[in-house]
Amino acid sequence: MSRFPFSAIVGQDEMKQALLIAAVDPSVGGVMVFGDRGTGKSTAARALAALLPPISAIENCPYGCSKEEAGRYPDVCGSGPVRKRAVPFVDLPLGATEDRVIGSLDLEKALRSGEKGFEPGLLAKAHRGFLYIDEINLLEDHLVDLLLDVAASGENVVEREGLSVRHPAKFVLIGSGNPEEGELRPQLLDRFGLSVEVRTPSEIETRIEIMRLVAERESDPQAFSEKWADEDEKILKQIARGKNKLAKLVPGEDLLRDAAELCLAVGADGLRGELTLMRAARALAALKGAREVRREHLVEVAPSALRHRLRRDVLDETGSGVRITRAIEELFG
Repeated sequence: MSRFPFSAIVGQDEMKQALLIAAVDPSVGGVMVFGDRGTGKSTAARALAALLPPISAIENCPYGCSKEEAGRYPDVCGSGPVRKRAVPFVDLPLGATEDRVIGSLDLEKALRSGEKGFEPGLLAKAHRGFLYIDEINLLEDHLVDLLLDVAASGENVVEREGLSVRHPAKFVLIGSGNPEEGELRPQLLDRFGLSVEVRTPSEIETRIEIMRLVAERESDPQAFSEKWADEDEKILKQIARGKNKLAKLVPGEDLLRDAAELCLAVGADGLRGELTLMRAARALAALKGAREVRREHLVEVAPSALRHRLRRDVLDETGSGVRITRAIEELFG
């Protein structure tokens, strides 16, 4: 069955916006989606990956490298003409071993020819695309550490069993989980750029619309995709324009001060809050075709950029989103 159209997803606007921001500027640092089961978390991520235009990659390269990257990694990249291929979308299963994730010794080649070879892992397959981890809060901590380090550096380094391999691994990391099944360690959650919360829709009309759309798709997937093709094309063009516009948008001094004051007011840990806040605000401004990054962009992305970076206050029982909203009102009116 064909993918569910991104534009047809109903009722999860914050999640969709966070994914679009990450698509425009992967340096934002990935997206963590916490919420109830069956709320479209993986559906939205897959829909966005399938929506993006094909990438140009060297035909025989196991990492899907571009021609420019092949020059930086001549020892691992393949050869051949440049071909179009779909943007990778890789699922990382909970039971995956470290070898499966980062790559390992190619035993078949070693037994056949006696030569050491490298068998690329999931990180290699996700290069220039998306790495999706469902129930990331149940993933072993050492694997999450490894994934976040690679996602931040854009490179996977394997030193084991006599192998020494360095290959590109730039991807948008998307994690999802249900808080009822266990929390993600705060220091790891902080490494994600954006964090969004999705809830089961409480509006009757929204729930009816979702049922109607799902039934329509199950009845005729092809016609359903064609019906939403124009809307998806608009989103695709919006992403492309945003990417082209991104480098031209430089936040002004006043906006930098706004970001610093807001992070201080809410008690955000470290400096990742300010950095992510500015990157996300700039990407949102680019998405919306704005001529400059304004306070309204900063305010709009503040909850998703900061809610997972707040220190817990045992004397304040309000949620992190409420604390951020309250600080915005006090600072900016």
